[in-house]
Amino acid sequence: MRVKGGTVTRARRKRVLKEAEGYFGARSTLFRTAKQAVMKAQQYAYRDRKQVKSDFRKLWIKRINAAVRPFDLSYSQFMFGLKKAGIDVNRKMLSELAIQDAASFQQLVETAKKNLA
Repeated sequence: MRVKGGTVTRARRKRVLKEAEGYFGARSTLFRTAKQAVMKAQQYAYRDRKQVKSDFRKLWIKRINAAVRPFDLSYSQFMFGLKKAGIDVNRKMLSELAIQDAASFQQLVETAKKNLA
């Protein structure tokens, strides 16, 4: 007597096809291609969960650099000036200050400039 195992196989295939819902063409309907697409998507998702942290840091640095340029400073000079002044504010908060509260950001720039001289 053989063991068919149909319910387990069907459940596995349903799970994969459910995850591939919305994919283009055969990737959402055929089990074999859907399985490949889902595996690749999971690899990208895992990689990009790490990558997004780096991407945001790059964005914050670009925003800070753009905000300090009108004050004749570069990003690296600004950060060095803040470090010398003993001001420890992370890049996310600095970029938010540059966007939301220009006055307090300008005070930070002045402080950094004083400590560079």
